[in-house]
Amino acid sequence: MVLMRVMLPAALCLLLVSAGAGCGPGRGYGKRRHPKKLTPLALKQFLPNVAEKTLGASGKCEGKISRSSDRFKNLTPNYNPDIIFKDEENTNADRLMTQRCKDKLNSLAISVMNQWPGVKLRVTEGWDEDGHHSEESLHYEGRAVDITTSDRDKSKYGMLSRLAVEAGFDWVYYESKAHIHCSVKAENSMAAKSGGCFPGSSAVILSDGRTKPLRDLQEGDQVLAADQRGHVVPTDFLMFMDRGRQTLQQFLVLETAAPRRRLRLTAAHLVFVTNRNGSDSSGFRAVFASNVKPGHWLHVVDDGPRRLVPARVTGVTVEPYEGSYAPVTSHGTIIVDRVLASCYAVVEDHDLAHWAFTPVRLWRSVLSLVGMVKVLGGVHQADGVHWYPGILHHVGSWLLDSSSFHPHS
Repeated sequence: MVLMRVMLPAALCLLLVSAGAGCGPGRGYGKRRHPKKLTPLALKQFLPNVAEKTLGASGKCEGKISRSSDRFKNLTPNYNPDIIFKDEENTNADRLMTQRCKDKLNSLAISVMNQWPGVKLRVTEGWDEDGHHSEESLHYEGRAVDITTSDRDKSKYGMLSRLAVEAGFDWVYYESKAHIHCSVKAENSMAAKSGGCFPGSSAVILSDGRTKPLRDLQEGDQVLAADQRGHVVPTDFLMFMDRGRQTLQQFLVLETAAPRRRLRLTAAHLVFVTNRNGSDSSGFRAVFASNVKPGHWLHVVDDGPRRLVPARVTGVTVEPYEGSYAPVTSHGTIIVDRVLASCYAVVEDHDLAHWAFTPVRLWRSVLSLVGMVKVLGGVHQADGVHWYPGILHHVGSWLLDSSSFHPHS
């Protein structure tokens, strides 16, 4: 971590210099980065290192799909000529899968051909309608495939597992010497969005006490947040790190009691938890929203004075909402739906993320001094990820181990 904190400023300086010529793609400076070195998985290893049917992997099963069920129409056939389907039942069942599974499988097929010219990806098991797997197998939902290479060279299977991870499967298991098992989240699951956002309808509190939908935040707005001592303070809204006005996705809903609050945010977003009686900085700890469980305590705004009090989490659910917004403030924190949250996501280190956004705060201070915030502030960027956090994520992938990132990022 110390080495990373030393290297990141230098990398950011180089990136900011190159960004002065524009925010779009370009040749940049220095030598071309060498291809990422891939490490094969070991037999019986699985990634991420959690159970398959948990939120951090492919999620819980949603029930078997039969040809007569309404959900059967959600399965799509895969006729990719670069993939060999065993189809021993002669029903094309192995070709049927969810769209997410199809996308990841097609991506993996390209990687296999690039890794081993002349070799293709082979699917030995796809959707199962005959009851050949365990009761809650994701094969019954078209969300799992068992794979090998077309040449059935077992020495390749460790690397094939790694390629499946890189292709974006939500869970990869080097299950046996005969095949690799891969699965994905359901189409309506948390995998639809890997960054950190709130719904557009979430409410923020302005410095004058009025509330405002997050989607309506504008240049010059001041919202309530918390400082390092845990005191509620007004802070400047700087930009949207990510924004998708038409996005429809699933959000975690963290519910508390006494006082009752409902915070909606994506799994990779950071939120502050505390001990039972902690209401000052000693009780602050930023964790991924996906790691919050009933019994944890969040920091919420009391109904009376502007102060934070602990509230016990009583439930964690998933609900769909329209709009996806990731605001950034000067303090790096923000009170959303009357609950304190971090402005950052993806890496479970709030202080590091806030430090990495120092150039943004300095730039906005300079613009304020010369009266050019509204002209050059950049808060009205198009939908999508702002170029600066995009660069940070790219640099972080160089300097940080993959375990530092949220599994879905």
